[in-house]
Amino acid sequence: MINILFTSVGRRVELIQAFRNAAEKIGVEITVFGADIDHTAPALMFCDHKLIVPRIRSDQYIPALKKICVENRIDGLIPTIDTDLLLLSQNRTLLEEKGTVVFISDSEKISICRDKRLTADYFISLGLKSPRPVDDYRKYTGGYPAFIKPKDGSSSIFAYEINNEEELKTYAERVPDYIVQPFIKGTEYTIDAFCDTNGKPVYITPRVRLAVRAGEVLKTEICQDERIIEEAKAVLADFKPRGAITIQLIRDDCTGEDYYIEINPRFGGGAPLSIMAGADSAEAVLRILCGENLSYIDHAAENKAVYSRFDQSIRVDK
Repeated sequence: MINILFTSVGRRVELIQAFRNAAEKIGVEITVFGADIDHTAPALMFCDHKLIVPRIRSDQYIPALKKICVENRIDGLIPTIDTDLLLLSQNRTLLEEKGTVVFISDSEKISICRDKRLTADYFISLGLKSPRPVDDYRKYTGGYPAFIKPKDGSSSIFAYEINNEEELKTYAERVPDYIVQPFIKGTEYTIDAFCDTNGKPVYITPRVRLAVRAGEVLKTEICQDERIIEEAKAVLADFKPRGAITIQLIRDDCTGEDYYIEINPRFGGGAPLSIMAGADSAEAVLRILCGENLSYIDHAAENKAVYSRFDQSIRVDK
């Protein structure tokens, strides 16, 4: 029996289903614990145990998680949103004292991901291209269109394309703690990668973002692009993530060059699409918790497979 805890479980129904499917495939039993601040979170309805916890900013959040891990003998903890990643990484040792494996990267690397200015510098330090941001619109000289967004934002909240200086000034007054950078017009890609607890890659799956809503992919196509895979390997070799990580880039329509823009060291919203295509990172988690050593599997996901997501409702008052 493997006990899995998902924090801030929210709407991550697909991810929970992926873990249940993986458990059935490899013949293990799992019990799913879901934690959230709101009892109406839809994914809680798909968990075996529904747990209400304090807000992430509360000083009782980590003690509550530790209590859950100890009392329920949690084998693996899976984070699902950006806002608790740094806190979880800073308290990983505390949470792992009684045997829970926390699939979270080191705090110094997560700090890079939470500040878009540091993220751009990080990509450039690895020899990759990234649009350079500034945090004062008066110092922006990168031309138009430009892009403005919070330096620690997610889900495309307060993110806008800017066409001239007047618009830039207007939005700079609206967007909290912003950065401004050149807008790269091109094809957007997400790389779903999964590494073992030593940071060694198991899966690398690039996919084209065909349609997006509020920063989360609606339609995607698996694209086993060799250049992107090699670039991802360079990032993973230095970052050494523990568990799932997503990397986003844009391939410039004019130059064909790849510009890297974001890292999210967790299961991305579209990660179940790569899982369904064959790069089964949910299965990898379970195999790690069973004590297996995993090797890298090249092109695990079926190339050119296209997935389209949809919304569904569930009653939550019972």
